[in-house]
This record gives sequence, C-alpha cells and structure tokens, in this order.
Amino acid sequence: MPLQVAVTPHTLQFKFDARTSRGAMAFHQVYYLSLWETDVPEVVGIGECAPLPGLSLDARPDLEARIEALVQHINRAGFTPDLLQHYIYSEELNAWPSLRFALETALLDLRKEGKKQLYDNAFSRGEQGIAINGLIWMGDRDFMQEQIKKKLSEGYTCLKMKIGGLDFATELEILEQIREVAGPEHLTVRVDANGAFTTQDAFRKLERLARYSLHSIEQPIRQGQPEQMQQLCAFTPIPIALDEELIGIQEPAQQAELLDFIKPQYIILKPTLVGGLQATANWVGIAEQRNINWWMTSALESNIGLNAISQFTANYPISLPQGLGTGQLYHNNIASPLDINAGELWFSKSGWGQLPVQV
Repeated sequence: MPLQVAVTPHTLQFKFDARTSRGAMAFHQVYYLSLWETDVPEVVGIGECAPLPGLSLDARPDLEARIEALVQHINRAGFTPDLLQHYIYSEELNAWPSLRFALETALLDLRKEGKKQLYDNAFSRGEQGIAINGLIWMGDRDFMQEQIKKKLSEGYTCLKMKIGGLDFATELEILEQIREVAGPEHLTVRVDANGAFTTQDAFRKLERLARYSLHSIEQPIRQGQPEQMQQLCAFTPIPIALDEELIGIQEPAQQAELLDFIKPQYIILKPTLVGGLQATANWVGIAEQRNINWWMTSALESNIGLNAISQFTANYPISLPQGLGTGQLYHNNIASPLDINAGELWFSKSGWGQLPVQV
C-alpha cells in the first residue's frame, strides 16, 4: 500500500534561565514526520527529527528544504513500507542521521498501529522502569547547587554533572560538596566535559577529579584527536566514555577500528546523532564484542523521540543508569506517558497529547 508523509515543525522552549550555560539556546527546532498508508489514513506513525546545533551532521541551513524534498519524494514515488525501509538505510541518508531516525521510528510506529509503542518489552508495558541519571546543567555555582539538592531530594542515585563551564577549582568544590552529602556507595557521579579540557591539561585534571570517586567522565578532550584520546584512555584514573567521538562514523569497519584503537572504557549512544536505531544497535554489538560497556542518552529530543529511544533501550538487559531524563526540559513538550519516579523513567498509563497544529 502506498505511503504518505507530512511534516510538522515545532519550536521547543527550554525552561533554562539566564544563569545556565545554554542560556543562548532558548529554543530547539524539531520536526515531526507523520506517516500513513493511503487507504488507512487514521493509523499514523510519528517520528521526530531533532538535530542538535553544533553536533548533528544535519544541523544545517538546508535541513528544512531537505525535509520538504523528502516528503515530496515519498508522496510521489508510491513507497510501500518495505521499500521505505530499504530507502531509510540507503547511502542517500548517511548525511542526515536525525532525519533517518525520524523516518525509522515513524515506520516502526506505523507498523505497530500508530500507538507509540514501538517495541513490546517490560518498559513499554509499564511493568518496569529504567534507571536514569539526574542531569545537572552548567551554570553559576548557586544554580548548580540548587539542581543537585533537587535531584537528591527526588531520589536519584546517579547524577551527571556538566563541567568545563566554570573555574575548575569551583567545579572541584561542588564535587566535594556532593561527596560530603553522599559517598560513592550511595551516589554514583558522572561528569561530562564536552571536550573542554586541552590535551596539555587533561591528565592533570583527571587526576584531581579522581579524588571524588567518579563513575566516569565523558569526552574529556574534543573529538577528532584519536592519538591523544587513546593515551588518556590507557592511563586515566577515571573511566572515560566516548560521546561526540562517535558522530559521523557509520561504517561498521570504521566503528570497530575506532574502538580497537582508542579502547575506551565506555561509549555513549545518542541515536539522533549516530544515525538512528539500527546504527545504534551496530555500535552496541561492536562494543560488547570488545567488552566495552555503554549507555544510551537522548539528545534533547521532545517526548516523541525520547519515547522511541527509551523503548529501544529497554530491549537490552541494561545494568547502568541511562541518560534519558530530558523530557522535563521544555515548557511545551508533547504530553506523554513518560514519567520519572525516584530516579527511574516509566511508561505510565496516561495518554499522549496532540502534535502542535501547523499554522
């Protein structure tokens, strides 16, 4: 049966105030792709294209034109679901990872009768939650301390703190205060440098951070420096997780080569950035073959994309807290059954809100 697709742009509004490091990013532009078969128009699959400025390959000025061209192509070409799936994984979409993710998840949703239950697992049935880390955004000292207290009061046992935006000594003081409240046996602490350290000072900073019994540090130096990252991973006093380093590497042979060379302790997977769910599954398989552990993280998608990533994650026998707590970041997120309770993400019995109306 031929397929039809439509796109609905939506501007998400962050809850951040002026004290945060993302104050300049007050909005996040996303696009919802609605997919249906021409003779069953009431059953609609929804996917989200939400490229992240500064990181996504397809966060480009011509993205909207590319989406419109894709919509016209699908609507005119008479794609069946099987033909669309073949097209989704064609080389043509390699340069558009978030668009591939949107099409991939919309098709999954359509094949599951448009109920936004893409997989059948304990999470999607509401029987089991997913442990997540509480995200502490960079900002001034008072703002970060407020966030930490709030997350601890909400029952989180794993916190992830963004570092690199304040004076390093101040960040160490904040970590010390966290450890005064809860030791490593009660609270897991991750830090994310987002590539903020230089290759000259990275190891010295890792040594100082190690005093606080951290679980891991994400991307201590910026991506694209494999030799320096390899050296850090070989001698680091804190386990290192690759994040941005994975973006744009889509061929399995190249993925294996990267992990074999750098030998990280962890990798972090963001389906929107690495090319969708199948690409993420490839990374998982390659990492597990090398005894490299991983966790999944959303990339500031709305609840549509977060739902797909969470259900996909729940297909695995996960043991680590995941980075899936971003659904509360927006004033105007799509209402969803995703709830957070005591540091776990749950798929509740509540329903979905309507997509925004295009005007």
